[in-house]
Amino acid sequence: MEDMDQGAEKVTVMESIVVQDDKLEHPNGEPPKPKRMKKTISEAYLAPLFKPKIFGKSATLLLAYQTLGVVYGDLGTSPLYTFSSINIQNPEERDLLGILSMVFWTLTMIALVKYVFIVIRADDHGEGGTFALYSLLCRHVNVGQKVGNQFKRLQSDANLKYFSQNHGNNFNSRTKQVLENSATFQKALLIVVMIGTCMVIGDGALTPAISVLSAVQGIQSKSSNLSQGAVVGVSAAILLLLFLLQRFGTGRVSFLFSPVMIVWFIANAFVGIYNIAKHYPGAFKGLNPYYIVYFFRKQQKDGWVLLGGVVLCITGAEAMFADLGHFNKRSIQIAYSTLVYPALILTYTGQTAYLIKHPEDMKNAFYSAVPTPVYWPMFVIATLAAIVASQALISASFSIIKQSMALGCFPRVKLVHTSQNNEGRIYSPEVNYVLMVICLAILVGFKGGPEIGNAYGVAVIGVMFITTCLVSLVMLLVWNMHFLLILPFLIVFGLIEGVYLSAVLNKVPQGGWVPFVISAFFVVIMFSWNHGRQIKYKYLTERKVSSEDLQTLIANVETRVPGVCFLCTNLIYGIPPILRHYVMNVGALHEILIILTIRIVPVTTVLLEERFIVGKFEPKGVYRCLAQYGYGDVAPNMEGQEFLNQVIESINDYIKNEEVGDGSDDHERNSVVENSCSIAAQEELQQLERARNERAPVYVLGKTTLRTSKNRGFLEGRVIDLYGFLQTNCRSAISTMRVPPEQLLQVGMVYEL
Repeated sequence: MEDMDQGAEKVTVMESIVVQDDKLEHPNGEPPKPKRMKKTISEAYLAPLFKPKIFGKSATLLLAYQTLGVVYGDLGTSPLYTFSSINIQNPEERDLLGILSMVFWTLTMIALVKYVFIVIRADDHGEGGTFALYSLLCRHVNVGQKVGNQFKRLQSDANLKYFSQNHGNNFNSRTKQVLENSATFQKALLIVVMIGTCMVIGDGALTPAISVLSAVQGIQSKSSNLSQGAVVGVSAAILLLLFLLQRFGTGRVSFLFSPVMIVWFIANAFVGIYNIAKHYPGAFKGLNPYYIVYFFRKQQKDGWVLLGGVVLCITGAEAMFADLGHFNKRSIQIAYSTLVYPALILTYTGQTAYLIKHPEDMKNAFYSAVPTPVYWPMFVIATLAAIVASQALISASFSIIKQSMALGCFPRVKLVHTSQNNEGRIYSPEVNYVLMVICLAILVGFKGGPEIGNAYGVAVIGVMFITTCLVSLVMLLVWNMHFLLILPFLIVFGLIEGVYLSAVLNKVPQGGWVPFVISAFFVVIMFSWNHGRQIKYKYLTERKVSSEDLQTLIANVETRVPGVCFLCTNLIYGIPPILRHYVMNVGALHEILIILTIRIVPVTTVLLEERFIVGKFEPKGVYRCLAQYGYGDVAPNMEGQEFLNQVIESINDYIKNEEVGDGSDDHERNSVVENSCSIAAQEELQQLERARNERAPVYVLGKTTLRTSKNRGFLEGRVIDLYGFLQTNCRSAISTMRVPPEQLLQVGMVYEL
């Protein structure tokens, strides 16, 4: 497959679309005649095509350098705690060589082969992570139709390349058909994606706890009088300060992240070489997989249990895929292959060489293997590297929450952009403090014991196993690979990760339950929010205003107020029932009424000139606007005139196109409009211009109170209750849309779902 780098230029292929009203608007069930919207949508948005952008050597190396401080902080600090988490009694030389062999082949097979060369190619136009995989599947398989309305295909999408029509071979086609026709499979897929996402969020609490604790524990090597409680206290103070500083953003100190990690990797590599040369020059023979066989023959069931500690050597490998959107594939591949991977192998080999001569130091393997003259410099570097690793996972949690909100899978929380130059740097106070409480509770609750490592192992391998399953689906349904070619990937990595997963599940009673609790907490919130939105959307669809009722409603309005009114709704087709409620109680309407729907589509970003799809209804002055955003776009900003101007200009183009007809180019259209535009069209354009300049627009939002219907089952009723609680107590759509208070009008309604 051709390597498509992030930052490629988009190719625009203009194409017109047809939008029809939904037949549910009409009591007699007869669909109206199609209304052609002349506003064109480029294939740059509907089917993003990419012209590969060629990075020069210097640009690629610069990106590779930057990945060290963002992508590899967690993976790079794994030597702090991996050997210490392997609870083996009286290890002999071959036991330690077996552990080294497992570490080497795990780093090689999963981090290098799986992520660097395979998974990283399953990007969604440069974006990575579990939700990006789900977005990619949604564009090629209509899995959003029954799961929720976020990715639901419209009638206007039918003939466009935005959604793939490639069915692949017979097996692919059958799988695609089963997935599209089964609501159960679609819900299961979404829940799996949610679980994977929530486990990454859990890493945002577990990584700071284990990384900082492991770094600070080095003090005990030089001061045996220092208690574990004191170490936990120092670690908690560092973590508390780290979380409290999040509100200021990382822009001012982020330039130090990569230099810290470079020094960390190089220092560890040299310490590893020193230990190999001094203690056991033949340590590299441990790379032979024979020692893995020997290890399990000797340890048997105990060897399987010890895998729960070995798996910690690949903590943070998922970041190579999850953070892909900030870099490009080549930079991540270069950084891992040329520096991270060799440095880790030398570090683990050096620790093994030291432990062969000093097996009693297994519980403090990292600091025990550091030569005395460089001990304190290594302690300082280790602490800084642990902070970098923690910061990367905390920032990643903010980005994941933002993405989940955009896809309709998480309640609205406050998002603050901490950098004027980098949209990706965001901060969420609610999420930050929840993670802080969880992190400190884990650290203090377990008193810095081995339970934290057990919990971390479950979260790490759980995310990786889910990624393997989702990438296999992408290979089948998006890449159209034959099933027999996918089987080796699924079997090899599914087997390796499955064995690791079975081992860490054995640790559930000893702290392994923590990531399940954290994930369950967030999954319940995500599922309740998503499911509640679906039920509410269905409720609105069944009660929307028909075209005939709309004409009657508008005809009976005696007063038309000058200006523009946006009536905001989740309905993509039809008029929301809140309009009837509004008119019956207020008795007036603005001169221009625009039914506004904001739709999230499964692409990272939508070009500004392609964002608005507009149309108009039969009553004079009533229009429809569908504003579409990618899941990586910034939420619309209603402050000032910019949003209003963009919508009005789109409606003006629509009216002019309707006058000219199909097939006219821009020059011809402008000429015709200037010379022979109908009187009705001219009046309509003048009315829009007058309304735009008359006064600031008014935004009407529904303020709904939800009641659970008695017909709902107990479980579904509790889900709706939780959704109602979240809707009431979380941030409203006003905060994300940034509607000025003086331009906001909320209309209350009671919905019995």
